[in-house]
Amino acid sequence: MSESVQRLEPLEQRPLSDRTCLVTGSSRGIGRDIAFELARCGADVAVNYRSAEEKAREVTETIEANDETAVPVQADISEPAEVEAMAETVRDELGGIDVLVNNAGITVDRKFEDMTHEDWQTVIDVNLNGTFNCTKAFFDDIRQSDNGRLINISSVVGQQGNYGQANYATSKGGLFAFTRTLALELAAHNSTANCVAPGFTQTDMLEKVPERVQDKIREDIPLNRFAQTEDIVGMIRFLTSDYAEYMTGQVIGINGGMEW
Repeated sequence: MSESVQRLEPLEQRPLSDRTCLVTGSSRGIGRDIAFELARCGADVAVNYRSAEEKAREVTETIEANDETAVPVQADISEPAEVEAMAETVRDELGGIDVLVNNAGITVDRKFEDMTHEDWQTVIDVNLNGTFNCTKAFFDDIRQSDNGRLINISSVVGQQGNYGQANYATSKGGLFAFTRTLALELAAHNSTANCVAPGFTQTDMLEKVPERVQDKIREDIPLNRFAQTEDIVGMIRFLTSDYAEYMTGQVIGINGGMEW
């Protein structure tokens, strides 16, 4: 039995048992643990991946081993046609969704003077346009659901910028305005839109950063540590639940006290 199977401790109550959720980019990192947590709380979960099919199947098998429901769904979220096909698959397998967690994101880091048009466009296409594509494909589901939730995963980098990440910071900063606007438009349907902006989190993405740079980043974090995925998933669970039904249009920083 894998370590991830053991992590899914059952709850006596299943507060999300009436929810169907899609988490983009959930074959690894924060997205994977969001999928685990929503399933642990009883939700049916669609596990989106672009190319890591084996890892996505490991996530769904872990969830199913804990007697919950999950399906892997492939789509490059930067491609509208693939997202539409994914939406059809999800509805066929699970029905309409209640919760969309736009988590998928990439980085192509380079100083601006060296950044190419391709570097810029690649990141914008996934992080910002991909969020649009997925929200567009599932907008009616969220709007019509009695528990409609749109949750966008941004970053502290979108709030304060970061050296060598003009493309990434711009894509993540754009999610704040997108979230606020969708909150206004969904309010008439009693559905909500909120944005979570994690700080630097201990994932594969951070591991690619040189250790000397990691040390410098850590010095700027008042809690003097990087976030763990567990620090993030509790907020996603809260925003998905009934407790957050009056909370919308918010950007929630989970960053160890970093200023922005």
